[in-house]
Amino acid sequence: MSAKKIYFTPGPSQTYFTFEEHLKHAMRDQIASISHRGKEFEQVFRTASEHLREIAQLPSDYHVFFTASATEVWERSLQNCVQQSSFHLVNGSFSKRYCDISGTLGLKNHSAQAAVGSCVAVDGLSIPEEAELIAITHNETSTGATQPLSDVALLREAYPDKLIALDIVSSFPYVDVDYSQVDMAYFSVQKCFGLPAGLGVWFVNEKCIERSRALNAAGKSTGSYHSLTSLLEKSKKNQTPETPNILNIYLLGKVAGDMLEKGIAKIRQETDYKSAVLYHMLEQHENLSPFVKESQYRSKTTIVGQIDKGNQDFVDALARKGMVLGRGYGSFKSEHIRIANFPTHSKEQIESLADQLAVGS
Repeated sequence: MSAKKIYFTPGPSQTYFTFEEHLKHAMRDQIASISHRGKEFEQVFRTASEHLREIAQLPSDYHVFFTASATEVWERSLQNCVQQSSFHLVNGSFSKRYCDISGTLGLKNHSAQAAVGSCVAVDGLSIPEEAELIAITHNETSTGATQPLSDVALLREAYPDKLIALDIVSSFPYVDVDYSQVDMAYFSVQKCFGLPAGLGVWFVNEKCIERSRALNAAGKSTGSYHSLTSLLEKSKKNQTPETPNILNIYLLGKVAGDMLEKGIAKIRQETDYKSAVLYHMLEQHENLSPFVKESQYRSKTTIVGQIDKGNQDFVDALARKGMVLGRGYGSFKSEHIRIANFPTHSKEQIESLADQLAVGS
């Protein structure tokens, strides 16, 4: 049997270190077979929701919904909250895709685009009056660029009547969001939570719910089984409109509980330390360098290195030692390495990876 690998890929990534034990308990208790309309699932839903609320410190006017993915949230948020126009801060491939989906749905999509590897400067940014929603990607997984939360606060102050959607797909629970500054936030579990893909989480406040109801009343379709009103109706019973990914919701509740027991402050402190180790290595390396040049925009959870002579030798050398790196995204596939720095990656694993890269090709 081959040696066990450590996945530093930015999603799917290394499973959380308690995942296997929770999976064994789930199989023992036949969680995958329970009814999504039964009391047992209602407890599964309640546990996951309450643990996520505690981690995020969600205000009381926020709801927790489960979707198939964060990608689904792009479409559902636009269907439910935008009648004509949205505005997007684009700092990489995923933030651009959200913008593109707006156009696909027949909406008018405005955007401000940053240079690749940087973020949009929001000071003095002019957003059209007609734009109903401002979409911000906190952590752009494709480039390792992070939009500072202070920019979110500036936009909220400048545009208090517009909805703000925050993508925290590859930064939650590290990122400490002030949810009074946004109206929705969303993530998927195959990144920082170290779980199998196939589950998205959507935090939504009452302002979004009311917007969806108003659009419905005006005759606009806000979707079917995953409209905000449908999700809300079922969530009040600790249920979902459809048969959901029950096993993953169960596992999410367990892993979120483990994180609470460890302490979110400690997880954030360790993330800062591990990212500093990786960036120090990149800055000192002969052939590697941080792709994001401006330190204030560097991600703490998705570290991207640029390689002068291509990434093949680095990726192959680390793979032989059981360390799986992420390659660059899109046009940067052969020029970058992407390193996940998630809660499941221990300080020792990150230090060992940095050491191996430092003496590598």
